[in-house]
Amino acid sequence: MKPTSSIRTRFAYGFLRAMKRLRNRRRPAASSSSSSSSAARAAFGRYRKLKMVADASMASAVGSRRAWSRALLWKITRRQALVRRALAGKRRRSGGDDSGIRRSVVVENEGTQDHHHNQSGVAQTDILRRLVPGGESMDLYSLLGETAHYIKCLTIQVKVMKNIVDFCST
Repeated sequence: MKPTSSIRTRFAYGFLRAMKRLRNRRRPAASSSSSSSSAARAAFGRYRKLKMVADASMASAVGSRRAWSRALLWKITRRQALVRRALAGKRRRSGGDDSGIRRSVVVENEGTQDHHHNQSGVAQTDILRRLVPGGESMDLYSLLGETAHYIKCLTIQVKVMKNIVDFCST
């Protein structure tokens, strides 16, 4: 296969290869008498695997040129190492590692509209830092550039996945 130059093509090849590996590793289906909660848990597990595969494929397609892709690959690698340790039966280390926990954004009512207006730019920047992988450690200028590229790549990801679904459903 000749080398590909576009992010879209690299993502599509990587995503399809990863999906094939995921399909080959799939466990046999459970019995039909399973409860709805276990079915929902299984569906959520498939969703998380699909999301991880899509994120890893996109970050790999971009490579190490972008801070968000490096941060995403580091996060995925770290999560896989934790899962391997847990599956191997090793004792998990305790501590403040909450990298997998989602944090909700809380907007407080400051009372005065003037104060809220001055703080809204800072609050929006903080929200953006949490949305872009690796954004916590970037200055504002870098954050905006990385955000623009990340959005472009997410758009490509959606288009490729939509094309795959359209192709498979015809």
